[in-house]
Parts: sequence; C-alpha cells; structure tokens
Amino acid sequence: MFRHVQQYGGASQARIATAVGMTQARVNEIINGRREVVRLDVFERVADGLGLPDDARHLLGLAAGRERRAGGPVFELASFPEVVRVYQTQSAAAQDIREQARTASEWDVLAVRGLGLIGLKDSMLRPCLTRSQEASPRVRVLLLDPTAPALARRAAEIGESAESLAGGVRLAEARLRELADGGDVAVYRYRTLPTWRVIRLDSTMFVSAFDSGWEGHESATYKVMETPHGPLFHGFRRMVEATVADGERTV
Repeated sequence: MFRHVQQYGGASQARIATAVGMTQARVNEIINGRREVVRLDVFERVADGLGLPDDARHLLGLAAGRERRAGGPVFELASFPEVVRVYQTQSAAAQDIREQARTASEWDVLAVRGLGLIGLKDSMLRPCLTRSQEASPRVRVLLLDPTAPALARRAAEIGESAESLAGGVRLAEARLRELADGGDVAVYRYRTLPTWRVIRLDSTMFVSAFDSGWEGHESATYKVMETPHGPLFHGFRRMVEATVADGERTV
C-alpha cells in the first residue's frame, strides 16, 4: 500500500509517516521489506491515515470506517473476506472440507441426523478421523432430538416419515458412540427446527441451509473464514455454542 501511495499518489515517505502515525524510518523499512505490520491496531491506523474506502478495509479484515458503520454501502460478495468461496452443493465442497478436516484440531458438526457427514464409515468426514490418538481432533456433533416435535415437522418438509428420520438420528448416535471409545467425541441433541447446517473446522466454517423441499447437502455451501470484525463466523460460532449449552449430551 505504501508503495502504491508513493507511485500513484505522489506522497513522500515523510508524508505517509505523518498520515499513519509512524516514523519515516519505519515507513522505509516496511516499503523495503525489512519490517512487517502484524498488529491489528496498526492496520487500523494505516487504514484511517490513508483514508482507505470500506471495501479496501474489508479486504484487510477491518471493519468499515467508524463514520459509516451505521448504514454503509452494500459490498459485492467477492469483496467481503469472510465468505471466500461458494459451492453449488455440499458434494462440490467435499474435497475442500476433507482437506480442512485432516489437519483441524477442533470439529463442530451441526446437522439433522448426520449420517452422510460423520455417522457412517463411508460418510464424508469419518475417514478424516483415522489419525493417531494424540493427533485426533476434539469433535462435537449436534443432532436433532428424535423425540422433539421439530423432528416430525422436518420429516414432513422433506417427505419422510418421522419414524425413519428418528431412526437415522439414533443410528448416527450409536455409530458415534463407537468413535467415542477411542477419541474425544461428544454428541448433543437439540430440539429446534433445523435452519443451518454448520461444519466448523478450527477457524473455517462450511455453512448450508435447511428448508422445506431440500436437505442441507442440497443447498449452496458457503466457506466462511474467521476475521477480526466479521459477523458471520462469530455469529454462527455463537449459535453452535448456544445449541450445545441448551442441548442434551447423549454421547
């Protein structure tokens, strides 16, 4: 950025230093690659000093300018750094999800019955758990309570019997109980109508939606990255934690 300001704005190093609250020597070190900026408050100071527009601030993982936080412009999806990729379906995202899962130390899986995700041997995430016990991730799986009224409503939405859907949840629990014998696996039941399917792998989430007429794996899947000020990752993380807190642990 400093180089661009010099080249296209005609600003001297001294002028840049004054604008961003640094010494000229520090600006020179950054321009010549002898020093890196890593602190968020320094990025904020640079963005404020150079008057960066909000879309440029977002690309740096910063919030919009203070004077525009209440009602700023709408940004194109590609310019908002939290959502880094959109897949047409979950199957289109499967390879990326597996790659993230193989190295992640924490997994959260919020689903309905979870058979296609982690409940069966050939499900998407199950093979990624075959690591040494020391390297195995901490796994939390949240499934829809088979006794909740919400399960019958969800079954009706997708044209399935409540008995079949409840049986799938119980099967997933039984198979996950087998995993818990050799790893850090916990299963919780929640009772609200499913809205979001969430797979969190450390600081990356894959999010899709449940609606009448389709299941989560048929929805578009959004890859969401954690950023300092982004509301999406933190909002979904908070939702998962609240669901755990209100749920019933069964495994």
